[in-house]
Amino acid sequence: MSNLVKLKLPHLALWTVFILLGTASILIGATDIIFSHHIPSNLWLILLSSRLPRLITLSLCGAGLAMSGVVLQHITHNRFAEPSTTGGMDAAKLGILVSLTMLQTESMTFKILFAVCFCLIASFTFTIISQRIILNNTILVPIIGLMFGSVLSSIAEFYAYHNNMLQDMQNWLIGDFSKVVKGRYEAIFLLVPITIVIAFFTRHFTLLRLGKDLASSLGLRYKTITILGLILASCMVSISVVIAGSIPFVGLVIPNIITLKYGDNLSKTLPLIALGGACFTVFCDILSRLIIYPLEIPIGLTAGVTGGLIFITLILKGNKKC
Repeated sequence: MSNLVKLKLPHLALWTVFILLGTASILIGATDIIFSHHIPSNLWLILLSSRLPRLITLSLCGAGLAMSGVVLQHITHNRFAEPSTTGGMDAAKLGILVSLTMLQTESMTFKILFAVCFCLIASFTFTIISQRIILNNTILVPIIGLMFGSVLSSIAEFYAYHNNMLQDMQNWLIGDFSKVVKGRYEAIFLLVPITIVIAFFTRHFTLLRLGKDLASSLGLRYKTITILGLILASCMVSISVVIAGSIPFVGLVIPNIITLKYGDNLSKTLPLIALGGACFTVFCDILSRLIIYPLEIPIGLTAGVTGGLIFITLILKGNKKC
């Protein structure tokens, strides 16, 4: 019974934090929303067309990026791997730019397809590099990933400049939820079935952490699960970038904090990781709206600063252990 209570306590705590942050997210804005017996129609319009879609998108993006981060960490056997440190987000941005120039369309479907393809190629490339290069210091892996991402980002900027699309590229350079309104966010619900698939394969992704030889001896189809994990992570990252732009460090900070406290068994920790990612993005979005209220700054800045500070702390701790 005590073990069951210990397992439920962090879930209850995170749900409480999420509800409080979600309530604050709905209430904060240029227009005050006061719940009473009679709510004017214009406030209902703001609530249903802007505030609730924004909260839903924040939650699903945060959960998706956190889960994609932990999947990449198990695949690469490195705790510092995540979409922004493996080149995935930069590749997704390049894919979006290519779709805009090649197809001459603003279709959300084609943006997502191109972003997924480019992100998947980048993820495969980085995985091969990380598995073939033997490094004694695990911190060098994300550094290589950041260098790889910088190369992809430079290619994207050159491509945008060559096609006179630098202004369009700004929409995906820094994450921003200010444009998330009814009719422009519904594709984010594609993350729900992907989450269900990841939850179904949690045991398989956990075994990836043991390495190819040991995992294979336990009956795991190592290459198949690795490819599946890369596809699922790429889909989550690409959809998030298409809808809201690039949000760094979510997939690095949250999985590491949860893993350090509750271990590597994804069957137990995946719900906490997903909920923690949602809380992190909602919190950073609230900061973005409060710093220069009633105006707001992109969430990519607040998430980058907050996540970056935690990232540096994790690196320093990792250095002490090495």
